Amino acid sequence: MTDLTTPFGTNFPDREGALVNGLLRPLAAFRIVALAWAIIGVVLSRDNLVQPLAAVIVLGAMTVITLLVTPLPGRGSILPATLLGTMLLELSIGVTALIADGFVFDDLRPQSLPWSWPAAGIMLAGIAYGARAGFVSALLIGIASLTTETLLLGRDSFLDGQESAIVTSISKLGLWLVAGTLAGYVVQRLRRAEQEISEARAREGFARELHDGVLQTLAVIQRRSTDTELSALARDQEHDLRSFIAGRPDSTDARPLEPSIRSIAAKHERMYPACKVHVVIANDLPDLTQSQVDALSGAVGEALTNASKHGDASKVTVYAEPTEDSFIEIPDAAKGASVFVSVKDDGAGFDTEAATERIGLSRSIRGRLTDAGGYADIKSTVGRGAEVTLWL
Repeated sequence: MTDLTTPFGTNFPDREGALVNGLLRPLAAFRIVALAWAIIGVVLSRDNLVQPLAAVIVLGAMTVITLLVTPLPGRGSILPATLLGTMLLELSIGVTALIADGFVFDDLRPQSLPWSWPAAGIMLAGIAYGARAGFVSALLIGIASLTTETLLLGRDSFLDGQESAIVTSISKLGLWLVAGTLAGYVVQRLRRAEQEISEARAREGFARELHDGVLQTLAVIQRRSTDTELSALARDQEHDLRSFIAGRPDSTDARPLEPSIRSIAAKHERMYPACKVHVVIANDLPDLTQSQVDALSGAVGEALTNASKHGDASKVTVYAEPTEDSFIEIPDAAKGASVFVSVKDDGAGFDTEAATERIGLSRSIRGRLTDAGGYADIKSTVGRGAEVTLWL
């Protein structure tokens, strides 16, 4: 037996595996019920069969794939249901069954050969690949159904009180489209909810550790230090840590970027007095969501820290403008971005090809922008400073 895998054949993370497994089991039950009803339908409609052997072969293929992808209690399925090849095989059998419907039955059969069984493959595509994959799979199945009704059975008009093939096929297609897209949407929402729960649990764990250690240390520094600058820095850090612990909801309301950038610049100058930060923000900069402001502000803050800490910069310029007003060519990875931000320093610079990116660059800058749907690039020359460019 094999465990559940991703569409590319690698194992799901534990959380992802539990989520997908929880959805695949009721889907497997639906597939079994749909198969049973298809078999009953063929038995009840046997007087309309013109190719009994072909009907048995198609039902056999449906039965085999159903058994192979049905997870056993406490174990996985024989074939990983979410594997790309498995999903395509199930959809192919669904298409074959719909097309074979025109060969095994006469045009008066009361129900189609596969009936609702192909819907399982459509919902599986939505679960594994998202709403778009479910939508495309439904279209594929719908085309097969329409082909059977019109070309093979010739039901292209109202005959003997029967519905038009177009009406019948569109009705089925509508149900399949809803099933596929809804499955993908539900999974997307569940994944987001699980991620938020995991982040809340992680924040709670960090909160305990920070409260017992770092926050108490910062509080002691503020009370006992005679250095006013050091006390101010400790107070700023304590405020930031408490804000992180409390967490801020990801509001979709528009938020201005400029106040956040200027606050970070002022804080940097207090921490590195030898470095002056010049902030230039275009007055037509679009408002962003709180998460977008946090991503850009965090990346700018890390870029400023690197400029002073590693580049020994004496001057840094932070510039932000709408991408539609920018003369800088937008990279392909940043297409669709609405804001461009540049952090340019006069520090020592470094060789970007020879240097190995530290966590600050890879996670605090590139990682932040990637997670927010943006793009970051770092350019530098030894002895001529560095520039961090951000698109979001």
